[in-house]
Amino acid sequence: MINKNFALLEYGEIDIMGIMKNGRLIIAIVTSLLDEALIIFLILWGLPKLGVNIPLYVTIVICSGFVVYAVLVYKMGSRALFKRPVDGFTDQIGMEGEVVVTLNPRGTVNILGELWEAMAEGEEIKAGSKIRVVSQTGFKLTVRPLNNITIYPNEL
Repeated sequence: MINKNFALLEYGEIDIMGIMKNGRLIIAIVTSLLDEALIIFLILWGLPKLGVNIPLYVTIVICSGFVVYAVLVYKMGSRALFKRPVDGFTDQIGMEGEVVVTLNPRGTVNILGELWEAMAEGEEIKAGSKIRVVSQTGFKLTVRPLNNITIYPNEL
């Protein structure tokens, strides 16, 4: 039997006695504050010891830049963590995508925003070319360039 509280703790949705709803956000805020404190400490205490004096407005600009960076990284990380995976491995056959790393005969393709290891069926396929998946074995795909796809009347 799975302990419900442990399962919730594992995903960061709830913490001890339901006090924190999003532990990841709290950790992000605390670590950002520690980063800011370290930057201010170095600028106001460390650099003057070395004979480097930075005006207060420059310190404020630097700290503001780090805050903006921290917020952007948190939002992008959240988007990546909560992105729904593409359904099923058998669904890849027939999907279209783009070559990221030239297939000679092996390389990498992008299908629906996910990178897959692939092998070209036949000749080399250059990066940037559009492809279609023709078969799949586990996590490895076999692809053809879209301009070489032949549609037979019985497939329509």
